Amino acid sequence: MVAKLTKGFWPAVARIILRNRILILCAVAAATVFLVMQWKNIQFSNTEANILPEDHPATIQYRAFTNIFGEEGNAIVLAVRDKALFETDNFNRWNKLSKQLEAFPEVDFVVSTDNLKILEKDTTLQQFVVQPFLKGTPTNSNEIDSLKNNLIQSIPFYEGLIYNKDSETIQTIAYLDKDIMSTPVRNEFILNDLGDLVKNFEQETDMDVRVSGMPYIRTWNTKSIVDEIGIFIAGALLVTSLIFFFFFRSFRATFISMCVVIIGVMWAFGILGLLQYEITILTALIPPLIIVIGIPNCIFLINKYQQEVKKHGNQALSLQRVISKIGNATLMTNVTTASGFATFIILDSDLLKEFGIVASINIIGIFILSLLIIPIIYSFMALPKTKHLKHLNKKWIDIFVNWMERMVRDYRIGVYITSVIVLVLSIVGIYQIKITGSRIEDLPKNTHYFKDIRFFEEEFDGIMPLEIVVDTKRKNGAIKPATLRRMDQLGTLMTETPELSRPISVVDLVKYSKQVFYNGIPKYYQLPTSQENTFIMDMVRRSSGEGDLLESFMDSTGQTARITAYLQDVKIERMEEIESDMQKAIDKFFPSERYTVFMTGKALLFLKGTRYLVKNLLISLALAIGLISLFMAYLFRSFRMIIISLVPNLLPLVVTAGLMGFLGIPIKPSTILVFSIAFGISVDDTIHFLAKYRQELAANRWQIKKSVYAALRETGVSMFYTSIVLFFGFSVFIISSFGGTKALGGLVSATLMFAMLANLILLPSLLLSLERSIANKQVLKKPQIDILPKEELNPEEK
Repeated sequence: MVAKLTKGFWPAVARIILRNRILILCAVAAATVFLVMQWKNIQFSNTEANILPEDHPATIQYRAFTNIFGEEGNAIVLAVRDKALFETDNFNRWNKLSKQLEAFPEVDFVVSTDNLKILEKDTTLQQFVVQPFLKGTPTNSNEIDSLKNNLIQSIPFYEGLIYNKDSETIQTIAYLDKDIMSTPVRNEFILNDLGDLVKNFEQETDMDVRVSGMPYIRTWNTKSIVDEIGIFIAGALLVTSLIFFFFFRSFRATFISMCVVIIGVMWAFGILGLLQYEITILTALIPPLIIVIGIPNCIFLINKYQQEVKKHGNQALSLQRVISKIGNATLMTNVTTASGFATFIILDSDLLKEFGIVASINIIGIFILSLLIIPIIYSFMALPKTKHLKHLNKKWIDIFVNWMERMVRDYRIGVYITSVIVLVLSIVGIYQIKITGSRIEDLPKNTHYFKDIRFFEEEFDGIMPLEIVVDTKRKNGAIKPATLRRMDQLGTLMTETPELSRPISVVDLVKYSKQVFYNGIPKYYQLPTSQENTFIMDMVRRSSGEGDLLESFMDSTGQTARITAYLQDVKIERMEEIESDMQKAIDKFFPSERYTVFMTGKALLFLKGTRYLVKNLLISLALAIGLISLFMAYLFRSFRMIIISLVPNLLPLVVTAGLMGFLGIPIKPSTILVFSIAFGISVDDTIHFLAKYRQELAANRWQIKKSVYAALRETGVSMFYTSIVLFFGFSVFIISSFGGTKALGGLVSATLMFAMLANLILLPSLLLSLERSIANKQVLKKPQIDILPKEELNPEEK
């Protein structure tokens, strides 16, 4: 019944398209104009990708932390490692820079040598008072040397925060207004105002300023993504157009195809704007993906049109048959490709969900554009000239097809042995794959901001915040001696962890208070004893201005405190070890009946997000395989054919995974995408081949050998063309400066090439070897949908 409906449906579609050409072109133009008008809604991501779902425990804990202490990733750090900084003019110019920073409305406050606060003891009022570190502008090198020695030798409270004691690197921290953190204002300030300030300082002092911090990294990361979109689109258009012209040797066919995919790109941006999705590192890939996936549609349609013209020279009949014969097959292949992307929609990750929605919509969109525009444009043109049809008889294509046929006919045992050997080696490689969650691993390595990240890791032990929240469950519990001792014990353990910076908390402020109480002698930078605690803490509570310092370390009630440290860029295994060690220490030092303590921060969220993403992407891949298997079952109504069709599509995935193991490419969010994308695309070749094979069986009275060779010759050329386009199209992503995008392009290209060989050599070999098993009525009965109409079988056209 379905097959009958399908048989009558596509000729009707062909009639509608060809009888309403002007109306359809106007509709396409109107839709394009509408979507172009949506470009104004396109926004570039100003926030980090939301990987974990909102109800995930780690997300809930992070939200609880930000509700108390606010956004922890709003600091921009500037540092200079140069002894010339301590020359009078340079030192004063450095302090002037911090004043200039603080003058901007985007900056909340600045911590620097210019406005550094120190504690002093007021013996008359018996309290601590906050005084400026600088009493005035230094006028000579002796004053600056005295200030430097005082800061580095006598105020350990600021060690690792403002200075590095060993290298004498000095740092300024600018805390941005939290209200602009997720707005374009942040990007404008960092790219323009901050950039100009730093540039002017460097020109005036001839010193190198290193800049980093999470807002700074996110802004420059976004700019890199935006810059690469244009490069990807131009590269994809150039590569695919050159390959297309090489195959067809027709400027007209190439121009028409380029017009189709360019409109598809315009639609892609329009749909992003219409849905008000942000441009992220994944959605930025969609426009060039549409070009790469759209060109094979054009190849199938134009190749069929030229074949029909060559057979009978009737343009109207040729165009009608292009739509009716190729339309259904192209729809099926585009649906399977879209299904591979659509499986991301079920995931809780907003990043992947938006990518899946936009990609799947645009894949169907580029199919519709191809089916409408190509026949209509050709209907207004003269028939292709003889020179445009020469590519149909190229000798090198015949040589390639003959080679495939010879491999399938004479070397099937060798094909199987090679496949098994490759499979075994790939499995060995799979066991060597590692999972990584390095936060900066995929960032462009040759950029100034990546080099500055490494600088701050070396000087200040990292820039990624790791927070520990201590809820004492009672008012002022955070400054109780027992709580302070427990926090100090935990802090000591964190200090002993090489990948963590020295933690800072209310404990450090209390230690600093004791040091000041004993006239600033550094050896007294420690927690008060039981006897000292009463009067020192009384002085802390009475201290004017002290509340501002305390607000950074605990909430207004004194019930909840924070311990802040910074984490270096480490692999996921090491991050998990650190998390485990910290959790054991928390359980040891903080009894659960008295304290509620948890770890959070961007560093930990990224760890959790990576694990969550890898797990869900594996589920997505399994779902894609399941959906496409059901689709194949619906088409061919045979379990054996499902198994046969899956083998040449799963083997390339295994081979790619093995290569990743041998080449040291880890499993991470960017590389796990390869498998779902490649599987959804590679199964298209299987559908084309099996559909043609099924028809040849009916025409050749179930003679499997004859049908296999006929299907191989008929579909081999188109499969080769499209695979070459896809290979080089995805290879464009290799030019990316982002490691993840580069790996995605290389791995998808390799997987699709393996898939082409598997579908052209292994799949026909399996069909021939399993001839007796599949040559029965159950396997060969009429499919639910006739992908290729019956008249396609007639070799002669009237």
